[in-house]
Amino acid sequence: ICKPAEMEKLMENDVFMAFSTYAAIVILKMMLMAPMTAYYRLTRGAFANDEDVSRKPAEERKKLLRAHPDVERVRRCHQNDLENIIPFVVIGLLYALSGPELSTALLHFRLFTGSRIFHTIAYVGALPQPSRGLSWMLGMLVTFSMAYRVLSTVLWLCIHVIHVKMS
Repeated sequence: ICKPAEMEKLMENDVFMAFSTYAAIVILKMMLMAPMTAYYRLTRGAFANDEDVSRKPAEERKKLLRAHPDVERVRRCHQNDLENIIPFVVIGLLYALSGPELSTALLHFRLFTGSRIFHTIAYVGALPQPSRGLSWMLGMLVTFSMAYRVLSTVLWLCIHVIHVKMS
């Protein structure tokens, strides 16, 4: 159980505070994809469920229950956020707790955040490739870099503990 004094100490950690800030930004960006999907559904007249159009006449319901390329594009962008932002938040938390240098941590957090914002612009705006692919790849590389730091730190600690016990 985390004691208040320990939590206060954690909140004074610059890397943890930076992580919290950038994690909140990308989570908020991801959450905004749901209202964006709703906006595209309403403006394109493309609904997925019967209950969404239940008050419309039968003929109009048939026309409204359909997929639309713009709606599907936003949905795929949202799905991609789920596949990338959740691992970033989990690995980023472990990374922040592994004691990296603030400048290195900020570089990781800023690159990931920028890559996800640009990814959304490239995806929803249908910018030509490789813009979307490169922004996705940058975000993945950042997450893998943080995971490498976490795993190498844990491995070093395990080796150190084994060495101490054998001494």
